[in-house]
Amino acid sequence: MTGSGDPEARTAVEWLVAAAPDPGACRREWERNPREFALLPAGRHWDVIVLPGDIGCPTLDVLTRLVDRPGPVLADLGNAWVGFFVPPGTSERWVGTDMRVVGAGTWIVVPYPGRSTGGVRWLILPDGWGTLTDPSLLELSMHEAVASMAGGEDGPGR
Repeated sequence: MTGSGDPEARTAVEWLVAAAPDPGACRREWERNPREFALLPAGRHWDVIVLPGDIGCPTLDVLTRLVDRPGPVLADLGNAWVGFFVPPGTSERWVGTDMRVVGAGTWIVVPYPGRSTGGVRWLILPDGWGTLTDPSLLELSMHEAVASMAGGEDGPGR
């Protein structure tokens, strides 16, 4: 099936390639070289909210205290940015500064699950079942992270 014996990675691969314009071709490319990345369209199965790493990493820390398993999360190798997979359409409603939204009409570089590729790595793998981060919880986690960084009061989960 895929180049990895890890069942979680195989399930994640199947979920990810379903977003590709040609899922079979995407799967075959990853089977040939799992160290490659896929360029996948956003907006159909997910959007991605991309935060600067200095906010994204603490946001992920807060988020993982609030939920057992958030949706997939990507980061670059230096943690300069962190991308949270959220439901499609979120990017159309998301308002914020110093962040990027990736939605319909845009594409995202995605490494093979469980591997770093071209400077991108998974912080949280897709579960293969379509779990995405709830935008309200992401926003709450961002506020909590920023408040903590500024020496604010303790918030949820503390």
